[in-house]
Amino acid sequence: MGRSQETFNKKEVRNKKEKKRKEKAEKRNARRDGEKKSSLDDMIAYVDANGNIVSTPPPERTKKDEIKLEDIEISVPKGGSVSDEDPIKKGIVSFFNDSKGFGFIKNSDTKQDVFVHINNVIDDIKEGNKVTYEVEMGQRGPTAVNVKIDK
Repeated sequence: MGRSQETFNKKEVRNKKEKKRKEKAEKRNARRDGEKKSSLDDMIAYVDANGNIVSTPPPERTKKDEIKLEDIEISVPKGGSVSDEDPIKKGIVSFFNDSKGFGFIKNSDTKQDVFVHINNVIDDIKEGNKVTYEVEMGQRGPTAVNVKIDK
């Protein structure tokens, strides 16, 4: 007796292809028969007064807030207020480590701490000294530069 020319692997591949064809035909028939076609009305979304997306259209009459024409600003606000303030600030050294070469200065007006490095210090400073300094943006935030003892 002769052996069949068709191997097990070839049979499996043929069966899988045939099964996919049948499933695809069933899906096509189910779509054609059972499901309704979606209309444009099903795809429309509405936005309510709060900005949320909803599926129902808004009511005919809704309460609208009155906006005065004078309240609408179209231009970019001028940055003049930033340049008016004094670049030299005053503060007290709250912490300074001589061996590591860094510390913090507490601003006298805003009570915020500003980082200071030994390279940005002009006079020798210690904890508790009153100092004047300028603020620049460093790698990790505001940094004090040109630090001098206030007399």
